[in-house]
Amino acid sequence: MEIMEATQEKILQHAGAETIEIVQAATPFADLDAEVKLAITCASEKKAFDIVAIDLREIASFTEFFIIASGANQRQVQAISDEIGEQLKKQLNSRFIRIEGYSSGEWVLLDFGDFIVHIFEQKAREFYDLERLWRDAKKVEIPKEI
Repeated sequence: MEIMEATQEKILQHAGAETIEIVQAATPFADLDAEVKLAITCASEKKAFDIVAIDLREIASFTEFFIIASGANQRQVQAISDEIGEQLKKQLNSRFIRIEGYSSGEWVLLDFGDFIVHIFEQKAREFYDLERLWRDAKKVEIPKEI
């Protein structure tokens, strides 16, 4: 199994000082709960692109993980969210607590409590840039075959 990204690096440099590099290990995909793994797999099966998972356990108290994915248009964004909701309910008897943004399909948020799935149209994803907002969180290693 090949892993896309093994570490997240941060480089700190102060004028006239030495460079300090902080390497933060990524969370292995195998360590995720079944629900999080299934949500990522469902997004991939519906041809979501740029799928990213962020481990928030060390920096947030409201949820443990964000899954962020993109769809090409409103219909695909809705199809991805439908697949995730249906398969988690069918396979793991897990239901989202709430859903937001479904009717517009620009940014759909599925809140499962322990994790939140964000599905964006590309322009909305670039505008809101959640990866930048949560850049201090660890990334999750998502296998390339997913």
